[in-house]
Amino acid sequence: MNYSQQRAKNIVTELLAMANININGKEPWDIKVNNPRFYNRLLRSTSLGLGESYMDGWWDCKDIANLISKLLQANVEEKVKKKWKLLLQLIPHKLLNFQTKKRSLIVGKKHYDIGNDLYQHMLDQNMNYSCGYWKNTTSLDEAQHNKLELICRKLCLKPGMKLLDIGCGWGAMAKHAALNYGVEVVGITISEEQRKLAQEHCAGLPISIRFQDYRDINEKFDRIVSIGMIEHVGYKNYQKLMKIAYQALKKGGIFLLHTIGSNKSSINTDKWISKYIFPNSQLPSIAQIGTAIEKLFVMEDWHNFGSDYDKTLMSWYNNFNKHNHTIKSKYNDHFYRMWNYYLLSCAGSFRARHNQLWQVVLSKKGIPGGYYTPR
Repeated sequence: MNYSQQRAKNIVTELLAMANININGKEPWDIKVNNPRFYNRLLRSTSLGLGESYMDGWWDCKDIANLISKLLQANVEEKVKKKWKLLLQLIPHKLLNFQTKKRSLIVGKKHYDIGNDLYQHMLDQNMNYSCGYWKNTTSLDEAQHNKLELICRKLCLKPGMKLLDIGCGWGAMAKHAALNYGVEVVGITISEEQRKLAQEHCAGLPISIRFQDYRDINEKFDRIVSIGMIEHVGYKNYQKLMKIAYQALKKGGIFLLHTIGSNKSSINTDKWISKYIFPNSQLPSIAQIGTAIEKLFVMEDWHNFGSDYDKTLMSWYNNFNKHNHTIKSKYNDHFYRMWNYYLLSCAGSFRARHNQLWQVVLSKKGIPGGYYTPR
C-alpha cells in the first residue's frame, strides 16, 4: 500500500518518535532523509526497505548502531508489519528446506568468497570472524585470542587428541589448538576462498582443511567445535547437525557450540540480512537448540556474552573504514554503504540485547564427577 507522501511521512515520524528518534533531528541517532520516497519504502518493506534505502543513499545517520538499538528496544518494526502479510511470508519457510546441501553453498559464494583481502582489512590479525571475548581487554586481537583460549579450555584439550572444527573459517581456531594444545585438527568449510587461505595459515601443522559439508562427516573425534556455523544450518537441520556431532564423538567426548542466538524461536530471518549478507541464514533459540540436543547430549554449560559482540562489530567497523579508499576502489560505494550498514545494524542489535552470543558445552552421557567451566 502506498500512502500520500505527507501521510507516509507523518506515520513514520510518529513511529520513530516511539523510539525517541526524530527526522532531521540533532541527536546522532536521528535520521536525515535525503529522498522523500523513503517513507513509503519503509512502511512497505520494513527492515528490507530500511536497509535498501540506506544503501541507495535515501537517508543518513551519524550513529546507525544506536538508531537500530533504539528501534529494536521500542519494537517499532512489529508496529509496522501487517499480520496477514507476515503469515504469507512464513509459508515457504514451513514447507521448504532452505539449507539443503546444494543451497548451503550459496552463502559461501555470496559472502565468504567475495575477497579474502576484505576480511584481512576488517578482522583481527588471525582472522577470527566471530565474537571476541572482551574480559579484561580493550584490544580486538586480545579479545579474539581470549575467545580461542576460552574454547580450548572449555573443551579440555590434551595433546594427542583429534579435534573437528565445523565451519573452520580461515583456520584461526585450528591453528591455535594445534600450536598451543598439541592436538590434530580437521577443519571443514563450504568456502573455497577460506579453504585456500586456511591451508596457508596452517601449513606445517597437523591440520587438514577440507571443503566439506557437515553432513558428509564420517570419522571419530575426541572433541568437536563449531564457531558461528549453526546460523547457516536452518531449523529443519538443527537435530541432524546434533546427531552427526553425536555420532562423530568418541566416548567421553565434548562438543562446544558457539553461536549467535535469538530471544525467541523463529523459522525465518531478517529479510535484508538474508538478501544481502547471509543467504538462507537463521538464528537458533534456546528452545530450538534444546529440542535438537534432546536424547543426545547432556548440556554441561551455557555461557552468554552477547554484549561482547557489540564491541567486536564496532572494532570491525573501525578497521573496515580505515581502508575505505582501498575497499571502494575494488568494490563500489553501494557495497561500501551496504557493509557499513551490516556491521552497524548488527552492533545495534546486540546493544539492544535483541540477539545473544552463546557458548554451549555438550557431552556424551555427562562428564563423570561433573563439569567445571572456565570463564
